[in-house]
Amino acid sequence: MHSYRPAPVLEALGVCSEDEQLYRALLARPEATVTDLAEDTGWPAARVTRHLRSLLTLGLACRTPGRPALYTPAVPEAAVELLALRKQAAIVEARLGATVLTAEFRAGNEAGPFTVVRGAQAIAQRYDQAQQSAQSEVLVLDRPPYAVLPVAPRRTSGVSYRMIYDMAALGDPAELAAARSAGTSCRMLRDVPLKLVVADRRTGLLQTGADVLVELRPSTLLDGLLRLFELLWQQATPLAFEPSGGPLSVDDQQLLGLAAAGLTDQAIARRLGVAQRTVERRMQRILKALDATTRFQAGLRAGQRGLLSP
Repeated sequence: MHSYRPAPVLEALGVCSEDEQLYRALLARPEATVTDLAEDTGWPAARVTRHLRSLLTLGLACRTPGRPALYTPAVPEAAVELLALRKQAAIVEARLGATVLTAEFRAGNEAGPFTVVRGAQAIAQRYDQAQQSAQSEVLVLDRPPYAVLPVAPRRTSGVSYRMIYDMAALGDPAELAAARSAGTSCRMLRDVPLKLVVADRRTGLLQTGADVLVELRPSTLLDGLLRLFELLWQQATPLAFEPSGGPLSVDDQQLLGLAAAGLTDQAIARRLGVAQRTVERRMQRILKALDATTRFQAGLRAGQRGLLSP
């Protein structure tokens, strides 16, 4: 007699049926080990581990410190919202590709709201010019790989920066240091969908290839990209660097921010340049300081107490 298995509901958002089956098992048993999940699903441990990695990548689960490792599910409402947002971003990116083709097709005709810039040197120069001309605000979506140097905030009086980094862009300590610039509010997100710089909400620079940049002037497309940025900003995790008088040091806030975004202990250790055991030891101290039993709970309590100010 076969046990009842619910029909998959997340396939439309890019989640395979086996990943969803394991996610459902995790919802039924929060803070489960690989062994627990193997017993619940009847899968070999290697299969469970493989699909847990997929859930971590999708943002549907996170790993808590300690041995044995414990896995906790993401809250379904937030997880599904993020998956849907990524799907929307992929659709936007596809439409932008069509826009680039249209701009190239119309090149030489009457100037429209788009200009195609080619070549790493020309792209770097245009990034610099856009920042120099900004009067009030610069918005940035940043992700690797880089054909030119990533955008670095300029210390310009009266100009604020809001930057969303892809987590893969935070592996270099120099980039983390650049994010500390005055007047800059930084957040991070897994799988940032686009490379984008918008100056004063009037000039948009969208990089569509290693050496291709589309400059956007006021248009419905630029308005759509601004709405996408605000949606991603709401989903992104603040990067915290300044102490706020609580029990967390600057290093503790940085570690907790990375953990809250879903990075594993190994990935955090690699980004901070320390041993994994050091990350685990510091995380245990943070959990104790915040009277929390999981990293998710610690992140909530730190946010409620104002200890993770952007």
